[in-house]
Amino acid sequence: MSEWMDHARRLWNSKRPRSIRARVTLWSVAVLFALLTVLFVVVIIVLHALLTSQQAVQADAAARAVVEDIGAERYAGDIPSYPPIGRLQIVDARTYEVLAASAAMRGAPAVVRPPTPIGGIRMETTVCTIRVDDEREVCFIVVVYEALDTAYGDDVLVIASTPEPAIVSTNAPEALILGTGVLLLAISGSLTWYGVGRALRPVEEIRLELERLSASDLDRRVPVPHTRDEIAHLARTANDSIERVSDSVTKQRRFVSDASHELRNPIAGMRTRLEVELSDPEPDPRERERLLRVLLDDTERLEGIVDDLLEMARLDAGLAMSKESLDLSELVRQETGHIRGGTSVEVHAGNPVLVSANRLRLVRVLTNLVANAERHARSRIVVAVGCEGGRAVVRVHDDGRGVPEEDRERVFERFARLRESRERDPGGSGLGLTISREIARDHGGTLTVGDSPLLGGAVFTLMLPVEPDRPA
Repeated sequence: MSEWMDHARRLWNSKRPRSIRARVTLWSVAVLFALLTVLFVVVIIVLHALLTSQQAVQADAAARAVVEDIGAERYAGDIPSYPPIGRLQIVDARTYEVLAASAAMRGAPAVVRPPTPIGGIRMETTVCTIRVDDEREVCFIVVVYEALDTAYGDDVLVIASTPEPAIVSTNAPEALILGTGVLLLAISGSLTWYGVGRALRPVEEIRLELERLSASDLDRRVPVPHTRDEIAHLARTANDSIERVSDSVTKQRRFVSDASHELRNPIAGMRTRLEVELSDPEPDPRERERLLRVLLDDTERLEGIVDDLLEMARLDAGLAMSKESLDLSELVRQETGHIRGGTSVEVHAGNPVLVSANRLRLVRVLTNLVANAERHARSRIVVAVGCEGGRAVVRVHDDGRGVPEEDRERVFERFARLRESRERDPGGSGLGLTISREIARDHGGTLTVGDSPLLGGAVFTLMLPVEPDRPA
């Protein structure tokens, strides 16, 4: 037995998955069994008490009627019955001689022999005897009254007895209640098993769908049941989590693709030049110096591409950076003051415009926008800072050819470069505007491009939320 218990305990504590359906059904049946047991015990006790009390009241009434009858005279024959009580006796209190009896008790000895006095004028008890014909035990409810100064003498006992109710003397109530309890337990267990199984069926479908999910098949989604309960909320949460994982994996794959695409050609070109130079048996020092300068330019270009790719990776990963309160007007003045090209840059920045941003990233956005405008402008660039509708606005105008309407979203795509951009800056990576828009989104803002009403070229508009709890 102990070995079996140890085995059951090890099985329960094992890491094997346990059926919630079976556990809930088992616990519900166990709780219902305990409640029914208590209820059935109470019902049996109350039922026995009620039936016995009813029989005792009837026997008591019959005994009191006999006491009243013998106060004046004796019975001429048998004691008349008082339905449903037909077992009556008048017994001498000292000798226990039966002085009179009903027809049902004719010739029978005294049912009980209580001591005299009986502790008052009334006594109630239960007497059990064995029947001679079938040797079955039969119990009687007995009520005894002590009567003084009667026609039968000074001290007699009036005994009224009645068999216990059949329903009490047999096990029928217990069997009926037990059968009812077993039926209720079976029905409850079946309904719980069915109900829990039906409630958990969506969970099993979700589990199977998650089991089929893999890194190469992130387009799958778990089924959402048409309910508004916790399981439906779980399914929606799981789908949101899968969506985030899918986006993360897609961004990682895009980063790897972008890096390999953008770095393959420069590295291949550098390797080719080095192999050609190393294969020359009599290298020209001047050619070698020129080659080294070209390789240095290519290395600087690769360094810029790697920096841009790493910045894109950080933005894709959503890495948080510290933010501080910045005056956008002052920041624009400082950063545009470093430009030393042939293009005229005008800054229109009035009152302080406070924003909460990361200084390095915001400087990168401003530098990218001004550098982009400088590549395409003929002679003028205007940078305007202000506040509109509770949002900080930076507009960078140029007097170049502008951006065609059909290409205004394409310029923000990764490595997307228009023809004019490739001609004016062959060494660019095509990630500057992409990074700028991602930084703007990371700060809760936007970056768009349109036609400049001021200079006739393009205008890039950066909008950021002003610092909370600070006036614009």
